[in-house]
Amino acid sequence: MQKDFLALTDWKRQDLERMFELTRELKEKQKRGEPHRLLEGKTLAMLFEKSSTRTRVSFEVGMFQLGGHALFLSSGTTQMGRGEPIKDTGRVMSRYCDGIMIRTFSQQLVEELAQWSDIPVINGLTDMYHPCQLMADLFTVFEHKGERFDQLSYCWIGDGNNMANSWINAAAVFGFELRVATPDGYRPDAEVVKRAEELGAKVLYTSDPAEAAAGAHVLNTDVWASMGQEQEQKEREQAFAGYQINDKLVAAADPDCIVLHCLPAHRDEEITDSVIEGPHSVVFDEAENRMHVQKAIMATLMGNR
Repeated sequence: MQKDFLALTDWKRQDLERMFELTRELKEKQKRGEPHRLLEGKTLAMLFEKSSTRTRVSFEVGMFQLGGHALFLSSGTTQMGRGEPIKDTGRVMSRYCDGIMIRTFSQQLVEELAQWSDIPVINGLTDMYHPCQLMADLFTVFEHKGERFDQLSYCWIGDGNNMANSWINAAAVFGFELRVATPDGYRPDAEVVKRAEELGAKVLYTSDPAEAAAGAHVLNTDVWASMGQEQEQKEREQAFAGYQINDKLVAAADPDCIVLHCLPAHRDEEITDSVIEGPHSVVFDEAENRMHVQKAIMATLMGNR
């Protein structure tokens, strides 16, 4: 089993499915009010170079429910913000803590942190990947569809960003059909696409959102301008015109489809208010499941479950 949780393609399908089983167990215990202190006395360092709502709250509350303690560390208030090498941070944190979660820009930095850390490192988000969110998304699909992932068709509409890259990785690991609709110039990372092809992923890449959504069981999107791209907002609004999940696009999908969004959403941009509040939306179940999935990830890595 891997020491770290950096990208889905680092893991075998059966190990990720075991995390889903543990997620279900921990979620049921939490709902029943049963203690599940699998990380009693353990500490998670949470390093943030990017701002957060769901990532911070879900990890911090989840660690508390597991009986451990989480430390919020912003780069602006630590030596990381003054240029301390990440390899030094990793070695020092390894002497203090039992695990590290990092939310930052560079995937390379996360991988370097993991290389120099003796304790597990969890990728809370980079510009390349968002694996914890993807695990929450897939667990939400399982809850609502009750079918094996490879029996469903998925579509991604919008930017070829870290979420699109993570969905491509998931298609490679779990073997389901994925259709990715992005404008020219906003395609997913070429190396991610190449690696997924080598792993046998079944992914259709198109510039036509209707083609991607036709008959799909799961529709998914994200904001058009991610953190660090705010200066491109107007340019992206023009490029992504027509790449909106709206009632018309949902009607083209499977009649019982579900709609995902990792949040925060810019309502009536990449997704309409009517869809996010409509009967196909499961975005708030999805948001809740971030905590339950991450508890399973932490328990697996830090508690040897």
